[in-house]
Amino acid sequence: MAFSVNTNTGAMAALQSLNATNKGLDQVQSRINTGLKVSSTKDDSASYTIAQTLRGDQGGLQAVSSSLSRAKSVTDVAVAGAESISDIVNQMKQKAKQASDDGIDSESRIAINKDFEALRDQIKTIVDSSTFNGTNLLKASGGTVTALKSIIDADSASGTYTPDQLSVSNLELDLGKSGGTFEKLTTGSKIDTAADAKTMVANLEIIGKNLNGKLSTLGAASRAIDAQASYTSKLSDVVESGIGSLVDADLAKESARLQGLQVKQQLGVQALSIANQAPQSITSLFR
Repeated sequence: MAFSVNTNTGAMAALQSLNATNKGLDQVQSRINTGLKVSSTKDDSASYTIAQTLRGDQGGLQAVSSSLSRAKSVTDVAVAGAESISDIVNQMKQKAKQASDDGIDSESRIAINKDFEALRDQIKTIVDSSTFNGTNLLKASGGTVTALKSIIDADSASGTYTPDQLSVSNLELDLGKSGGTFEKLTTGSKIDTAADAKTMVANLEIIGKNLNGKLSTLGAASRAIDAQASYTSKLSDVVESGIGSLVDADLAKESARLQGLQVKQQLGVQALSIANQAPQSITSLFR
């Protein structure tokens, strides 16, 4: 082995090893600090770009979930209102049948009519107040509900974004609305005579059947929203798990690696110190 004060091969090798160890320590500390084994495209370009794509999908699913939650709230308010109205229609039918009895006196019929009118007005109150976030599915002028169904473009071939959506139609339960469920029940409807009461019984029978159909449609829409929201939640969990498997660090492994690298660093420092002392032995040749 040649002795030289200009070139210390041992020291250079020890320094390269120590630098590699320090670089490994920096990487482990970064993973421990962030909890990520891939936090930049510099770490792993393939995993990072896939994770970024999945993060975009995750953001889209969050938008879908938020949209479905809004639609569910609007629909739930409408369901509560429509069910209450259905109960009221049954009560009104009972009052109309009582008032249709030719054998009752006028005072009793007047009292029954007052109850009937109170129930009639209550329907209007419920319809007017069944609003959530500016949408009222019971009032004809209250609009309809649309919600994002998925992150898939329903018409991607067109070159423009067309979201895949579901919608809930307006029930139009306004009193006296032409062609509506309550067309034959107006804000002025009364049962103060036996004839009017008999006509109202027939009208309420039709109204009840039509209302039951509306309730079925609304219930189906509500179940569809619930099912889609449940699926979206599960899909979001799967995507989040997929991102984690790509970029999350195994902290147990990183902790073990940290211990090993710290020992290796200490040994590297000692090796470099020994290598730096080697040139000093040359001085003994000149004594």
